[in-house]
Amino acid sequence: MFGRLGSTELIVILVVGFLIFGPKRLPEIGKSFGETIREFKKSAKQAEDEVTEATKE
Repeated sequence: MFGRLGSTELIVILVVGFLIFGPKRLPEIGKSFGETIREFKKSAKQAEDEVTEATKE
């Protein structure tokens, strides 16, 4: 799911995140990150569809 990141690496990232941002802001950051990834995938899919449609004609 996370590529080559193991459980130890994820724990270290979470601990650093807690130290830098605090536990209250971490869910907000995660939500924003998720929305950003979702929009990127949506835009990439739209671009791919446009290229496919343009090559059909």
